Amino acid sequence: MFVSYLILTLLHVQTAVLARPGGESIGCDDYLGSDKVVDKCGVCGGDNTGCQVVSGVFKHALTSLGYHRVVEIPQGATKINITEMYKSNNYLALRSRSGRSIINGNWAIDRPGKYEGGGTMFTYKRPNEISSTAGESFLAEGPTNEILDVYMIHQQPNPGVHYEYVIMGNNAISPQVLPHRRPGEPFNGQLVPEAGNQQEGEGKEGDEEKADVHGGAPEIFTSESAQTFQVRHPDRFSPHRPDNVVPPAPQTPRRSRDHNWKQLGTTECSTTCGKGSQYPIFRCVNRNTHEEVPESYCDPSMKPTPEEEPCNIFPCPAFWDIGEWSECSKTCGLGMQHRQVLCRQVYANRSLTVQPYRCQHLEKPETTSTCQLKICSEWQIRTDWTSCSVPCGVGQRTRDVKCVSNIGDVVDDEECNMKLRPNDIENCDMGPCAKSWFLTEWSERCSAECGAGVRTRSVVCMTNHISSLPLEGCGNNRPAEATPCDNGPCTGEVEWFAGSWSQCSIECGSGTQQREVICVRKNADTFEVLDPYECSFLERPPSQQSCHLKPCGAKWFNTEWSMCSKSCQGGFRVREVRCLSDEMTLSNLCDPQLKPEEKESCNPQDCVPEVDENCKDRYYNCNVVVQARLCVYNYYKTACCVSCTRVANRHSGFLGSR
Repeated sequence: MFVSYLILTLLHVQTAVLARPGGESIGCDDYLGSDKVVDKCGVCGGDNTGCQVVSGVFKHALTSLGYHRVVEIPQGATKINITEMYKSNNYLALRSRSGRSIINGNWAIDRPGKYEGGGTMFTYKRPNEISSTAGESFLAEGPTNEILDVYMIHQQPNPGVHYEYVIMGNNAISPQVLPHRRPGEPFNGQLVPEAGNQQEGEGKEGDEEKADVHGGAPEIFTSESAQTFQVRHPDRFSPHRPDNVVPPAPQTPRRSRDHNWKQLGTTECSTTCGKGSQYPIFRCVNRNTHEEVPESYCDPSMKPTPEEEPCNIFPCPAFWDIGEWSECSKTCGLGMQHRQVLCRQVYANRSLTVQPYRCQHLEKPETTSTCQLKICSEWQIRTDWTSCSVPCGVGQRTRDVKCVSNIGDVVDDEECNMKLRPNDIENCDMGPCAKSWFLTEWSERCSAECGAGVRTRSVVCMTNHISSLPLEGCGNNRPAEATPCDNGPCTGEVEWFAGSWSQCSIECGSGTQQREVICVRKNADTFEVLDPYECSFLERPPSQQSCHLKPCGAKWFNTEWSMCSKSCQGGFRVREVRCLSDEMTLSNLCDPQLKPEEKESCNPQDCVPEVDENCKDRYYNCNVVVQARLCVYNYYKTACCVSCTRVANRHSGFLGSR
């Protein structure tokens, strides 16, 4: 009974197809001659009024490497377009809110292709032409059945990512969904006649279809694995229709009724597995003998339109889909790179991710690998240590350290690991330095021309670099700096006589002290004071000397005042003030409140213009000279002296300044 119903249904469908006028289109509502189309929201016959287009550009400047969220794609979005504005070394990534990575997840880069996620199919494009400047993109028709997030794997400056999708507005109608057809519903604008046995027959055909899907379709390894991908077999002619069943042909005046179109087999299946497609082949045959005759014997307008039929619906063998290697983790030396390896199966022209056990018959490719872009530069010590900078005590020594590439060239230090750089300078200890008393020779001249006097020498304790000397230092046994001398008794000789020194002129720091110096004649027991000229042939002892009682500490010193900046109407003058220690070095120990002023006003009196009787305007039109700015030339400056001087005074800011 089911076979009879199927044959009857096929005959009615064939009759409907043959009776269809050629050239008329079928709208999205499946009615012949309908001009309805699907709008941006997926509404059949809609006018886009219920659509909301969401678009923008992600241009944030990113600093850290890794995943950065670009945009959220809401549930129900259609016409999804995510595109990099320019080609870069960054990658786009897609994941669901459940944590499932759809494209370029877990630091592994997928190859371009089609990937299912969120209830729709995404097309991942990555142009790799050298001349192309286009960036990566995700494209999907939608609608999505969950919220999806788009990320960028940031590796270089963000060139900008343009995103756009369409969502239904608040007042929009729901998209028109074409359900499974029931008996009596229109198919391409034609009705399939109802019969008493159609319910039973269609129910069985539906069972066969369901068995095909669930028996042969691969398991989808996603969070949406509970979903099934329905494969709706369109109404079609049976490739094995009995030859004794002849469909009724319409009357035609142009061709003989003895010939009609008949299906003679089908085309080859487009694929060997994973659900392909094939089409029936119609030929013109004799109605009685069923022999094929030239097509001119049949009416071409009555030739049925071949309908697509599924074939080889069993899934293809699972295979390992290998993504592209990621960037090497190090720019030089041994690093690591990763790639994504997924088990996939092709079904219904779609590549689906499935459980890994389906690929267990194949050896799984490696997901990690070592990599080395180039050999790292290394530090080289070019010279030995130099000798110590001092012969004794603590000094320094140096050596030459360079960063050298693997081919021997000296490169910038930044190309080597600065943490591993050998020291090129270090301290060196040459042992303790010895100190000794250093002496000059005794002076040749006695301090007194006659009588008792002294001869002197200089004594100083200094570091001695000769290690054979004692190391305990100079000690307290300071050698004598004076020794007595006597040039014989004085008899009537004249000489300068110096009194005792006065007190120091200041209580601290460097001051002066005075003494009296007189010319005397020394006799055996007495002194006779003489006029100074009597001793003029002798070197006169100093009557003044510097003295230093104790350190004063830091004190303020200043220079003389500079010239006043103006000769009248108030100017200023400056001087430099410094805080100096007793050793005349800069110090910060001076009292800030006692710091002398570094700037003061001067010449506050008014300026008096100077009158030059020789300064006159020799021409009546000197104003033209001023306007033409010719006063910079000596000739015009003299010829129009008054006008040029007036302009110069105006520009200087005050009259009579000098």
